[in-house]
Amino acid sequence: MTIRHMKIFLAIVENGCNTTKAAQALLMTQPAVSLAVRELEQYYGVVLFDRIGRRLRITEAGLRFRDYASHICSIFDDMEKGMRDWDAFGQLRVGASITIGSQFLPCYVQAFHTLHPGTQVRALIAPSELLEQHIMENELDFALIEGAAHNPALHAEEYMEDQLTVICPNSSCFRTHRHMTQDEFKSQNFLLREPGSGTREVIDRVTEDAGFRISPIWEAMSTTALVNAVINGIGISILPQRMVMGAIEHGMVIPATVEGLEFRRRFHIIYHREKYLTKAAENFLELCRNYEMDYPLPHYTGLF
Repeated sequence: MTIRHMKIFLAIVENGCNTTKAAQALLMTQPAVSLAVRELEQYYGVVLFDRIGRRLRITEAGLRFRDYASHICSIFDDMEKGMRDWDAFGQLRVGASITIGSQFLPCYVQAFHTLHPGTQVRALIAPSELLEQHIMENELDFALIEGAAHNPALHAEEYMEDQLTVICPNSSCFRTHRHMTQDEFKSQNFLLREPGSGTREVIDRVTEDAGFRISPIWEAMSTTALVNAVINGIGISILPQRMVMGAIEHGMVIPATVEGLEFRRRFHIIYHREKYLTKAAENFLELCRNYEMDYPLPHYTGLF
């Protein structure tokens, strides 16, 4: 059993369990691909695919082998890249959740380019759950996320604190009543980030700890969309403080507090526990850890 066998197996899975498509992707013949699967099954004494008619369906053993093979191949690819480009680690693959990616990451990258102009930073801004998946598939070197990591295979390190703010429409009832009881808070129409986002996880955790759960009438991946909905009087939202300061300062929305509730969270650096971090990656992460001390924090005014 070789790395070649694992890569053939993964190609079959990635191509819908279709050996013909896998063979085309690998520039191999279909019989050679099928032979590699039979050799794997004989080697381990398990069935990786059920043969139903002319179609393959992956088995439970096949799913387990897929996880191992994906991880082993990613480590092998890391080794290949590291050894072949030992003197020139010219690219970082960075992920950031939406709040960090829109507010902080541009500042991190600008500062990093000033210190290390020869390193290219490729970025993916996406929900935290998707970033974890990309790290597990070795498509990102590391990511900066709101909230905590969920996969035990990931190393997670706290590096910065953030606060969420309740924002309300600029109407007379909120202008004169900026502190709500929990009962008043629960009676509102909520406009929230989507499930799986770091922001939403904080909201759900804080409210569940207080003994209740809120059900939003709107969900969105866009902070701007939620702020605009609040401006138009559709409901209230709970969003990162720095992301809504522009709307607050311009009087478009009103900040509020809720009795007994405080929406705080920590940002995390995450990467695979067995990931080899290049010197460039270490330098970038060190910049993120110390950014508050060395640089002015970004102030997002917002364009609504």
